[in-house]
This record gives sequence, C-alpha cells and structure tokens, in this order.
Amino acid sequence: MLQKREKVLLLKTFQGRTLRIVREHYLRPSVPCNSPLCSQPTVCLNDGKLLSSDVTHYMIPDWKVVQDYFEILEFPELKGIIFMQTACQAVQHQRGRRQYNKLRNLLKDARHDCVPFANEFLQDCYLPREQGESMEKWQTRSIYSAAVWYYHHCQDRMPVIVVTEDEEAVQQYGSETEGVFVISFKNYLDNFWPDLKAAHELCDSILQSRRERENERQESHRKEYPEHLPLEVLEAGIKSGRYIQGILKVNKHRAQIEAFARLQGASSKDSGLVSDILIYGMKARNRSIHGDVVVVELLPKNEWKGRTSALCENDSDDKSSGESTSEPMPTGRVVGILQKNWRDYVVTFPSKEEVQSQGKNAQKILVTPWDYRIPKIRISTQQAEALQDFRVVVRIDSWESTSMYPNGHFVRVLGRIGDLEGEIATILVENSISVAPFSEAQMCEMPVNTPENPWKVSPEEERERKDLRKTHLVFSIDPKGCEDVDDTLSVRTLSNGNLELGVHIADVTHFVAPNSYSDIEARTRATTYYLADRRYDMLPSILSADLCSLLGGVDRYAVSVLWELDKTSYEIKKVWYGRTIIRSAYKLFYEAAQELLDGNFSVIDDIPEFRDLDEKSRQAKLEELVWAVRKLTDIARHVRAKRHGALELEGVEVRIQLDEKKNICDLIPKQPLEVHETVAECMILANHWVAKKIWESFPHQALLRQHPPPHQEFFSELRECAKAKGFFIDTRSNKTLADSLDNANDPSDPIVNRLLRSMATHAMSNALYFSTGSCAEEEFHHYGLALDKYTHFTSPIRRYSDIIVHRLLMAAISKDKKMESKENLFSNKDLEELCRHINNRNRAAQRSQKRSTELFQCMYFKDKDQETEDRCISDGVIYSMRTNGVLVFIPRFGIKGAAYLKNKDGLVISCGPDSHSEWKPGSLQRFQNKITSTTTGGESVTFHLFDHVTVRISVQASRCHSDTIRLEIISNKPYMIPDTELFHQSSLLLKSDLVKEVTRSVEEAQLAQEVKVNVIQEDCEKYCQTKGRSLYTLLEEIRDLALLDVSNSHGI
Repeated sequence: MLQKREKVLLLKTFQGRTLRIVREHYLRPSVPCNSPLCSQPTVCLNDGKLLSSDVTHYMIPDWKVVQDYFEILEFPELKGIIFMQTACQAVQHQRGRRQYNKLRNLLKDARHDCVPFANEFLQDCYLPREQGESMEKWQTRSIYSAAVWYYHHCQDRMPVIVVTEDEEAVQQYGSETEGVFVISFKNYLDNFWPDLKAAHELCDSILQSRRERENERQESHRKEYPEHLPLEVLEAGIKSGRYIQGILKVNKHRAQIEAFARLQGASSKDSGLVSDILIYGMKARNRSIHGDVVVVELLPKNEWKGRTSALCENDSDDKSSGESTSEPMPTGRVVGILQKNWRDYVVTFPSKEEVQSQGKNAQKILVTPWDYRIPKIRISTQQAEALQDFRVVVRIDSWESTSMYPNGHFVRVLGRIGDLEGEIATILVENSISVAPFSEAQMCEMPVNTPENPWKVSPEEERERKDLRKTHLVFSIDPKGCEDVDDTLSVRTLSNGNLELGVHIADVTHFVAPNSYSDIEARTRATTYYLADRRYDMLPSILSADLCSLLGGVDRYAVSVLWELDKTSYEIKKVWYGRTIIRSAYKLFYEAAQELLDGNFSVIDDIPEFRDLDEKSRQAKLEELVWAVRKLTDIARHVRAKRHGALELEGVEVRIQLDEKKNICDLIPKQPLEVHETVAECMILANHWVAKKIWESFPHQALLRQHPPPHQEFFSELRECAKAKGFFIDTRSNKTLADSLDNANDPSDPIVNRLLRSMATHAMSNALYFSTGSCAEEEFHHYGLALDKYTHFTSPIRRYSDIIVHRLLMAAISKDKKMESKENLFSNKDLEELCRHINNRNRAAQRSQKRSTELFQCMYFKDKDQETEDRCISDGVIYSMRTNGVLVFIPRFGIKGAAYLKNKDGLVISCGPDSHSEWKPGSLQRFQNKITSTTTGGESVTFHLFDHVTVRISVQASRCHSDTIRLEIISNKPYMIPDTELFHQSSLLLKSDLVKEVTRSVEEAQLAQEVKVNVIQEDCEKYCQTKGRSLYTLLEEIRDLALLDVSNSHGI
C-alpha cells in the first residue's frame, strides 16, 4: 500500500515574495535493494544489477562526497558502493545535467560495482525535514538513516561505511550503530585503499584545490567579474523578454575576444533575432565557458560590433584593433549561467622556463587547455616540472568573481606530448568518448560461436522467419578487407515476370535485448567511433564482426525489405518487411563489382567463391552474378532519377601510394565508382520505406532523420564564387540547386565544379535524428536526399538509432498482424531525449574522426624537408578571399586551408618575373572576386578566384595544442607535376594502409630511442573490430563529409 506524503518547497519570486509549493510524494513498503545478501528477495524484487558478493564492506557516500570526489568513485577498484537517492538528487540539483548523467551512466555500467537505492521512496527510510533544519543536515541524516536500515536489511552480515566530509556527522553518528561506521573520505582511502596511489593523488589534488579556493575567497576582495544574477531573476527576465537564453559558442581562432550565444528554446522564437548574439571580450563573457547555457542581456545598438573577417592562425593572434569586421550584429553580455556544461579538459603544463619564472616553490600553476576555446585553468600542484612533457586531464571546480581564471584540479596523465597514443587519447577525452573494453557481464549475454561449439540457426527461428537461403541470390558489396558486413542485396525475376529487389540487414536486435547490459552500453556509446588508425565498436566483436556480419557462405539472421517492381518501369507494386534467414553467396568488393559491371570478367580470379568451380559452373554462376549486378545498377539509376532534387555533394577518400620500401610517397584522391551509388541508392530506398512504415504505425514515437533546408544567406559565397566563373546557382530549392551544380562545369578546369559542390556542402544544415511526436510533419523532410520521410535502418551494427528503428519495425509488423508486440518502445519524451544524446555522440564521432585524420596528415608531412621534398610542393586552387589572405584547395591531397598574403610583420606577398614569391613592404586591396598585393616599390600581383597557384605544404607545430597543416603560396603560376612523379609502379593502397605505415614509423622511432611502446595499442585490439572503413562511412555519410578542411585552423 502506498503512503502519501507532501513535500513543501519554498521559492522566492521575482518580486521577492516567498512562494510555497506543495508536491505529492508516495512511499512504498519495499524498493529494490540490489544486494545479494537481501533478506527478503521476493519482496525487494531485485531484477537488475546486483552488488558483488566478494566485498568486505559496503560503502555509502554522502551527498557532498558524491559531488566533490565523483571521479574517485569512478575507479573500478572501489566496489560495493551504494548511491542513495538523496545524494543523487543533490547532484542533479546542484551540479547540473552533465554530472547527473555521468552518475546515471556509472550506475548502469556493468564494469562498476555500484547500485542505486531509492531511500526517499521507502516507508522505513523516509525522513521528513524538521523545522529549522538545514538542507545539508537533512540530507546527511537521511543518508545515515538509510545506511542503518540497509545494514539490518542484510541481516547485519555486511559492515556499512558511510563516508562524509561533515565532521559533526562523524562525531554524532560515528559510534551510534554497531556495524555502521561514519568516517571522512580521506580516512576511508587511507584505511581501506592504502595502495591505490592514483586515488590518493587525485584526492590530494581535490583537497588542495578546495583549500586554495577557500583561501582565495578570504584574501581577495577585488571583483574581476560582475556577480551572476539569481536564478529567479534570470528566469523572470527570460520570460519577460528582457534577457535571452542561449548556448555559448567560442570562436577558437579568437577565443579571447569573440564568442556567440546561439539562441535556444523560447528565446529563438520570441526575441525576434535571426542571428547569434556576439559576446565580445572576456569581461562580457563573465566566467561562462564554451558549451554553457547562458543568459544574455543585449547591449544598446550603438555598442554592437561585427565579427572579424581576417584570417587568424590561432588564439595568440587575437587583436581587437586593425582588423576589418563585418556589419554590426546583435551584441550582448552574459548576466548568468543556467547550466554549466563543464567536462574533462586536456591541458599542457607550462615549460620549465615558465614554471621557474613563477618561483621555485610555486603551487598555483596556470595550465593551457588543448582546446583553444577554454580559458587557462589555475590548478594547485607541486608536480608542474615533472608533468611539463605530458598531456594531462584536469577538471574545473569553480570560477569565482574575484578570479581572472577558473580553479581546477589534476585528474590523470594521458601520455607524452607528440606521442601517437597520447594524442589519440587526447582526441577521445576532448570529445567525451569512453572506450573501455566490454565488461564481463556484457560478454556473458553474447551468443557462442567457436569451432567446438559453432552457432546454428535454431528450429524455432526457422519456423518463424522467411527462409531465403535457397530462393534468393544474396550478395554484399563492400570495401576491401571489410569485416562488418551489415547489409546485403538481392534481385530476381518473379514467376509473373516482375522483379523483386531485396535489401537484407543484419538482425542485431535478435541478439541485443532491450535494457540488457549490451543494450545499455550500446545506447551510451550510440555509434561506432572511427579514427584514422582504429575503431571503437558499439557492440562486441562476436556480433559486429561475426554473427551479425553477413559474411559469404554462412547462415545469418536478417531483417529484410522486399519490393516487387514492374519489369520495365521499375514502379513499386508491393513491399514486404520481416525477419528472414539468408546465406550470402558472394562477398564482393567495390572494384570487383565495378569490373563486372564494365564487362571485365577476368576479375573473378580475385573473387574467392569462384576459385574452386569447374569451368561450366563458373560460367553459369558468373552470368547469374553479372545479370544481378547490372540489374541492380539499372534499378538504382531509375530510383535516383525519381528523387528530384537529390544533391550530389562533394566528398573525397584519399588513396595512399607507397614506394618499394613501403614508405608513403603520395596521397591521391580516390574517384567514386558507379557501384558506390548503386549500393547507396538501395540503402536509401530501404531507409525511406522503413521510415514510412514506422511513422504510419507510430506517428508520435517513431525515430526519423530530418535534414532542414539551409538558410539562404549561407549560400551567398557559393553564388558569388560561381558568378566569378559565369555560372548562376539557383538555391531556391534542392532541385534547382542540384540542377545548377550539374550545369556549373568548366570544361577546362573540372576542379571548379568540385569546389562549388564543396561550398554547397558547407552551407548545409546538419541532418539530425528526432522523434515524430516532437515536431510537425512538414518538418520531417530530408533536404539533401529530397525525401519526405527518412530514417536509418541499414547499419544496426554501428548505429544505435538503427537498433531503435529495427525494434519499431518489428513492433509495426506485430501491430499489422494484431499480435502483442514484444518490443518496449520509448515514449515521445524519452525518444526525444535519446535522439539528443545520439546526435551529440554523432557530432563527437565526426569531430574525433576529423581530428585523427588531421593528426596523421600532420605526421605524414611533419618529417618531410619542405625545401627539398617534392611532395611538399603542390598545385592549389584559390576558392575564397579574405582581407589578409586566400583559401586554397589542393586537389592532389584533397586538402583545404588558408594561405596568407600578408604576414605577421605586415609584409605582403610579391611575385617577381620568374613568378616566385617573396615578402616585401606593401598593402593588400580586396575585391569581390580578387585580391591585389602592391609593394611600396610599385610591384603588383593579383590573385583571382579559381586561379591555380603553387603551394608549399608544411606543419605548424604546437606544444599546447594540435599540430596544423600550413600552406604558403610560393608562385602565382600553376605547379606542373611530371608524370613520373605522379605515378609509381607500386600498387595503390587504401587510407588504412597509410595509417599502418605511419604507426609503424612511429613505433620504429620509439624503439630507436629505447622508448617503450604504450600498452594502449594492445587494449585497443580487444575491442577494435577492423581497420577498414565500413560501408556507410563511404556511401551514405559521403553526403555529410566535406573535403578535409584545415581552413578551420585559420580562423575562417
């Protein structure tokens, strides 16, 4: 029987009155205790994660310990931890959503021996707050009372230790109950974990940071920043329209002076503003950090400023004077922070000379974050000199109004500066990517497939599924070396003469049950993370590389979409969705499929399935396969033609050329094949039809993917650039844009069209997942694919969104059959929250992939002598103008970046009679489609849009940040590459081979210097499934991938 209680909250209104809010609170006679020592298992109903049975005690942290020492509680060595509901709610209310979500994920993680306990919902544990009792004292009393109940509930068989930072609580409760101990967190570590050195160092760092903070509050009276307004004032101001809510986005190229508040929620609709709000200078930013949800007050119009339009290499170039700016835009100042989105930050300690300049015994050290957008952080440590060559993780604790910089504490060391594993670990931490190996609990849920115990199709599944093994020619087309084959295709002629097209996707949801450990982990990761040299899988390899990989010649479970098509027009007559059993006949790679399509049948020698056949069988099977590939291509052409307005945007994959000694000697952009589009069209068709099906069945809780039309102002540069070559780009709709791009071809220079398509890519909005119950149907449209409804269904191995879509499809099929669905579907609200999480993780995956690619490109060019090495000189095409330079595209390597025409000393570029450049005193004059450099001696050179120039490529090294590619124009004439230099007799290899060679070079260099190779590489192999790129990395997501753009490192 539930008992009703009332919780009373006293809130202050904007006018200063006290408002009494009463909330209902229901108590239960029992809640899950999640302990194996439970005295009443039938009452507690512990059906989830349980505490380990091999611990010596249970540890219960109070609310303050959870808040201040959370990163120590994350140590897997600490076991038997019980997080009380009271402590969890304190984190939620006082530390914000990010910290609370980290706590929730920790509780779900099977690798950590910790559980929640809902003490405030249990009748025997609930304690009402006494009159005059502070919130902090009530929280501590509630947690202690629940700890006593828990000890007796386990029949006094397991000691319980409550850890707290409240000295009065230690004195009051320390000896009150036998078997329940109350001690400080420092004493707990000293007595129970004396050998856990990392935890002790971290604890000391946190305590030192707290002491410094308290001393600073007492000593400093000078205000560096204005105080933030109270929360009730901020909320009232937002409601009245006086203040505006937004997310702070700092310009990493001018981090000291330029940030923007991106409008959010009601503010974006009610303020009447159509652009972001400029926050100019650190004072106006008022201690807010990139990513925080801030409240902004607009300044008077006469104080508005414009954003800077000059190239800028990095934060050290920040100057507020002498730079040309755009038109004034809405400008404001931060008056409060609604949500601090602080995370782990990778930093670099100052060099030895800088440390010494601060004094020999200096403890307060300013460290420089790897991310330009984050301000320097003050931490207290005596290890500055020892850590100066390492990348280090720190966390921010506070930022007082009396301090110029935020205060933080040291967390852990990642690796040496410049070391491959240290730099990769930096990229992961900066994108909040967790790559721990899969836990034992997750692996226990996995099916078994060993030579001694091979996996087989079960008789029950054979009865329930449609068996396509003997009726359909099923095959896959993937990159060479691909192990995660999550999609296959089929096409056949039906008895009535029509055609049947089939797309068959690995049935991952058969093996991953909702809310299982594997499902929770996959949901947390949300995607497989692809880096240049490795990948971190969303699912264990037994699924991703084996039982859910549709390999040739083995039985596999699939979810299929089968269309009946008219034999001549290819119009869709019928569609069928369902679970199937397939056996793929061929595992083709793209180049082989293209050769078959082109009629070059000698390629069958490279297809394993043909090797052991006699000539007659070989010929018959070849004819069958060639017919299928050609028919698929023909169908794909018709399907694409019906998607009027679908955009073909620019994407590049680089092929790597090696010399005889397997050293990298060239990077060559790889041209797409028609078979790429064939497979992509089939996948797009399946995604579209599944989207329609799940939306029809669940109109308010289906997961779809939308691609909003871009803002027209984003196309202005594209239109102007095209105009310079005599082309008109019509951007009124996706169809007119697609047609305009098709017509914008310069026969004498095909690079022009590639650049225009790349500009169109950058003007696009990002495609996002959403719940259909959260927006109107007219907003469902996918602009880039010209489809009214679209989702992701075809890659459940590597995308959690596809797993959700599979479950929705299965539920829709059950609904059609009027059967009870086995799937637990998300509500619209929960699905909307999940979509936000997946979108966030996808952005992190894209950023980390881009960063790792840039890392390896820098490593490729770093050791080359730019003066003598031919590969460091290349032809470039100018595609955009700035006030002090131009943006250049290098077709040979697929690189885009900035080239300066005016250097830091104020000298401008000059090209003599031999066309080679040098720096001289002078000035620049920028026009719409050209920029002219004139020296004081009267020499003049003009650079036009789409001019070809000779560029030198080098690497700009940075100790505190990532290295970047640097481009320098050395001649205003095109660079002509001799044929003998472009083409070598060695074979062309994929990008993954480049990475292996770079990695090998790094390891050899380390061994030569007698430096031990980091063991992270060994850990990586445990949960990396392949070094190759998956199907959709090339096919569907090619629309999201622009040319590798290093211009973002130069303030574009």
